[in-house]
Amino acid sequence: MHYDVAGNRVPDRRAGDKRATVNSLGKHTNMARKVLSRKELREESEAAERSAKTKKKAAKPTGEVKKKATKRKSRAKSAKEVRLKAFWGVFNQGMKRVALYEYSQRKQADKKAAELSNSAKTPHFVQPVKEIIEE
Repeated sequence: MHYDVAGNRVPDRRAGDKRATVNSLGKHTNMARKVLSRKELREESEAAERSAKTKKKAAKPTGEVKKKATKRKSRAKSAKEVRLKAFWGVFNQGMKRVALYEYSQRKQADKKAAELSNSAKTPHFVQPVKEIIEE
């Protein structure tokens, strides 16, 4: 047995391990595979190569030179700068924002949370909130 990159156990074929194999999706399978004749496959591939070479020779007139394909330069998208501003938000138990205060107004936000906690009988709390500044 040996291990793949993900740390999964992979059977070692040389050691005669006949346990489950791993398919292309990374799943273990016990399915039988079609027996392939190596000689027949090799003959087919060599025949295909020979026919491709003869077609190239017949199609390619002498004296003409193909133009090289120019590679396009990839345009990297510049990351759009997103500016955030900090606020204090007063929230209820359901994480619904009840009030929003500037960052410098922490005392007012705490006072509002205390008022709402006392009057509504449900706890309210203050939490920092970051919002996107649109210019």
